[in-house]
Amino acid sequence: MNYIPLYRKYRPQKLEEVVGQEHIKKALKNAIELDKISHAYLFTGPRGTGKTSTARIFAKSLNCKQGPTITPCGVCENCIDITNSTPMDVIEIDAASNRKVEDAQNILEKVMYAPVNSRFKIYIIDEVHMLSTTAFNALLKTLEEPPKNVIFILATTEVHKVLDTIKSRCQRFDFKRITTDDIVKHLRFIADSEKINITDDALFTIAKNSAGGMRDSIALLDQLSVLDGENAISTDDINNLLGRLSFDTLNSLAEKIVNSKPQEAIEDLEKIYNSGNEPVQILTNLMDYLKNLLIVKNCRKEIVFELTQANEAQLKALNAQCENIETHQIVFLIDKCSEYIKELKLTNNPRLWLEVAIIDLANLTENTKLVELQNRLARLEGGAASVQNNYGNVSKPVNVAVFKTAPTPVTKPEVMKVDKDEKSAGLVSKSSPGVDEQSSRHPELVSGSQPDKSDNDFSPMPKSKPVEGADVLAAWGQLLELIASPPTRALLKQWGNPVKITAEETILTMKSEIFLNQVQTGTKKQAIVDAVNNLFGQTDSNIIIRLPQAGDDAVRQVTAAPVKPKEKPQVKEVEPVIEPKEIEEIKAEVKKETKPVEIYSDNVKMVMDLFDGKIID
Repeated sequence: MNYIPLYRKYRPQKLEEVVGQEHIKKALKNAIELDKISHAYLFTGPRGTGKTSTARIFAKSLNCKQGPTITPCGVCENCIDITNSTPMDVIEIDAASNRKVEDAQNILEKVMYAPVNSRFKIYIIDEVHMLSTTAFNALLKTLEEPPKNVIFILATTEVHKVLDTIKSRCQRFDFKRITTDDIVKHLRFIADSEKINITDDALFTIAKNSAGGMRDSIALLDQLSVLDGENAISTDDINNLLGRLSFDTLNSLAEKIVNSKPQEAIEDLEKIYNSGNEPVQILTNLMDYLKNLLIVKNCRKEIVFELTQANEAQLKALNAQCENIETHQIVFLIDKCSEYIKELKLTNNPRLWLEVAIIDLANLTENTKLVELQNRLARLEGGAASVQNNYGNVSKPVNVAVFKTAPTPVTKPEVMKVDKDEKSAGLVSKSSPGVDEQSSRHPELVSGSQPDKSDNDFSPMPKSKPVEGADVLAAWGQLLELIASPPTRALLKQWGNPVKITAEETILTMKSEIFLNQVQTGTKKQAIVDAVNNLFGQTDSNIIIRLPQAGDDAVRQVTAAPVKPKEKPQVKEVEPVIEPKEIEEIKAEVKKETKPVEIYSDNVKMVMDLFDGKIID
């Protein structure tokens, strides 16, 4: 006798045996009891959730000799034929292989005939989204007004590909993914019935790997049943069969990455790769592990088990690892894994990129520091422009003061001191009648103007106008440097903002409630208190850490600057002294080089240049 796979052997034969989908079972039962049978149904949902099985059970309930009934007998001729997939009046069609308009027309020709042995003629069209547009259009009229005693049940995993005109003519039922608990219970029932020795942890692993599909879970259990021996089938057996990495292996690799040990991480990777694991699978499993780490870091203990499906020992290891890494660093690692997975799927040298990925991830501390430095540099160079960090947050514009250069000093025309190089500049004294070529290019050096006293002085560079909030930003930078804990400092840099930093009161805000809870108590809060005390040289600093409020921008101030700016040295004014002989030489040079001002039109000048001529007065 041929072996029957478990997913076929344990296929539900009654509505009560369908796992999950309580809303659909209740609706179909009521439709049968109230005799409100529609002419067309549309079953949609992920694979392995019971769409085709429910369609067969519904057909059996309608065509049973004792029906219509919600509990078909299973022994009459019609029930047996539907169970064995050999009925005359229940026609199953695979739309993937019958998608042409000719196939639809063939169905329509047979629709007109009355059922042979049953109460209804039922058409179950699986994967109906594969039908062509012309085939859909051919079915439209029949679906709207089918002959008496004809029912259509359409099943699909991609309902968005079905024409809206088809969906509007059907009663739609959406099948949901089956929960992990329901899958585990059903797998335990099958394992006990088939005497398969398997642990509960292994069943949880199967359920998580099936993505809510019962058929995939049962098929994997069937595959594992051949491993049944003296020892119970464990999670490690499933990981070896699927090419997945064990929790201990991922925990060891993640520990090297979190602690920035690239050399040891590469050694672990070498062992993993030589075990036959695929590069994409390695990074995918690592990303799933980091996802669990992120959940443990940020979620309550009550829901961590449900989200991660990890046992007590595994949760303890994840909690210990969370102490050495911050949330934004875990998000950074997951984002990097995603990028390298895309690269691995396209490259011809996956091992090279796998090693590059692990080394890059293992330089976690350096990478996050580099990102922070890049953001700070962008804020310094960008002026008032907003800077976007690698998490999509736009930081507050930073105003950068613009320092203007001092005006070009112009000496008094009566007393000037010019060396040989300055003579060629063509400076014009007060008594000069014309303007030289250099003066025409520098209009600010024109004779006859009476400069004010400030133009004659070599004054120091003027101070810029103070920028609002500059003091609090400077104090914020010094406060961050005084924080002894690197994780606390990194957390405040990314998610904190100063509102007020004074000796009397310090107010800080956190952008998210999750990070606010982290710094309000424990070692992080104490690190902030110690830093503020050191900043102002006191022991009883008043510190408030809260979420941002509407009036924070108006109260940003600081009353005590920790560091005073250095005073710039004053330059003593010296009156230049020029000998009378040098004055006469300058006047002669200017008179010699000065040319009369030309006041001719552009046309006259063009003619002069064309014929190499000159003006004769």
